[in-house]
Amino acid sequence: MSEVLVTVERGQLVESLHRGDIAIVSANGDVVSSVGDIEKVVFARSSMKPLQTIPIIETGAADHYHFDDGDLALACASHNGEKQHTERAASILSRLDLEVANLQCGTHPPRRQEAYEELIKSGGDVTPIHNNCSGKHSGMLATAKHMNETVDDYYKIEHPVQQRILSVISELTDVPVDDIQIGIDGCGVPVHGVPLRNLALGFARMADPSGLKESRQQSIRRVTDAMMNAPEMVGGTSRFCTDFMKHMNGKMFGKVGAEGVYCVGVPKAGIGIAVKIEDGNARATNAVIMEILSQMDLINEQEAEALESYHRPTLLNARKEKVGMLKPVFSIYQKA
Repeated sequence: MSEVLVTVERGQLVESLHRGDIAIVSANGDVVSSVGDIEKVVFARSSMKPLQTIPIIETGAADHYHFDDGDLALACASHNGEKQHTERAASILSRLDLEVANLQCGTHPPRRQEAYEELIKSGGDVTPIHNNCSGKHSGMLATAKHMNETVDDYYKIEHPVQQRILSVISELTDVPVDDIQIGIDGCGVPVHGVPLRNLALGFARMADPSGLKESRQQSIRRVTDAMMNAPEMVGGTSRFCTDFMKHMNGKMFGKVGAEGVYCVGVPKAGIGIAVKIEDGNARATNAVIMEILSQMDLINEQEAEALESYHRPTLLNARKEKVGMLKPVFSIYQKA
């Protein structure tokens, strides 16, 4: 059963509660700590993007199309739709000799308000390249193009692009392909459901791939290094993924997923952390991740101070006055 992880306080009252589950797992599959129900099957949503990026490298597409760290980081991204993101996605498509119309991710306005306003003022149109998943889709198109596969249906579960991804996820999470729950993500591609414990295991193996075959180790390190070297591509301005990895400075990587999912890999400790907020409210995930890292002494005082606004977020009213805050209230040491 999910447990209360975060309280929302206003004045002297606890106004709301966010329940959820936490799994902290080592690369060999040992459960380091847990809170709530870690066997609960959850859709990983966009937190699975780092694993989904691996086939871009293993098919040879990344080298063939000259992917650098920024390109690979964008493939892992749920980005803001800022120019730095859309221009890089456009660059990838140009190298593939494809167009924005080839992206099957659908269209939504840039997630960062300033980027949307700039687009409107310039007279530009909102297109699929502004979708927060356009980097992931560009990477999928790269593998399809490189492997001489069809590019108009790359998003469908039966396409080789998606089957390669499914195989990688199965291998890293230790969940048989037939047991992975499949849904459709917000951008139209398959989304994968695995137990929270196994999702944490996948990130643990991304953090410490030493037990895997050498070629897979190299692919994984290339993906995670890219995320940590180009964190601005993974989210963007004022986004936790980006600010977190910038301040961690190569110590760990993290990726948000919709509906209250967040995952972190900690290479030095060889662990993966997976969090799911039961009510799907993403406002609680950052506070939970920061509290876990604090309780495990994985962040120093300087890092904690730089990220304090994510650890105990304040609630502001329309006058920009502080009227409340989110407070983590769990202990990861209550269970073995």
